[in-house]
Amino acid sequence: MSSDLAPRPSAAAPAVADGDNRYKAVQAKLDALGRALDDAGLGLEELVRSVRRNAKRAEDAARDVDNAGLDGKFVELTSNVGVALGGAGVQVKKLYETAQETADLTHETKRTHSKLYGALDDIRSNRREKTPRPGFFNH
Repeated sequence: MSSDLAPRPSAAAPAVADGDNRYKAVQAKLDALGRALDDAGLGLEELVRSVRRNAKRAEDAARDVDNAGLDGKFVELTSNVGVALGGAGVQVKKLYETAQETADLTHETKRTHSKLYGALDDIRSNRREKTPRPGFFNH
């Protein structure tokens, strides 16, 4: 029961938490996070399918072991693998759903951020004169 999935080399965090809160930097970080979550969702979706296939294979193998007349402990052990994989599949599915929900919220946050601050950034970016930083007039 092998898997077609291959481990990925560990990558750096998709968005560096560097304290740069400029509009374009925040947009870039939200974009990177959204893409990373979308990619993770695709990988998790494939993992769900793979775990389910392997659980089915284990169930079939347990039945074959039983039909072959082997010792009952081997039937039980093989069946337990199928049950464990079934449980793992349920948890991976929950993780996939959470990743998708978080990706959707990230994309929504990026759109909202753009709607709220995009025009202000355009004004500030196209001026020759320096403008006060956000919060300057709150003091």
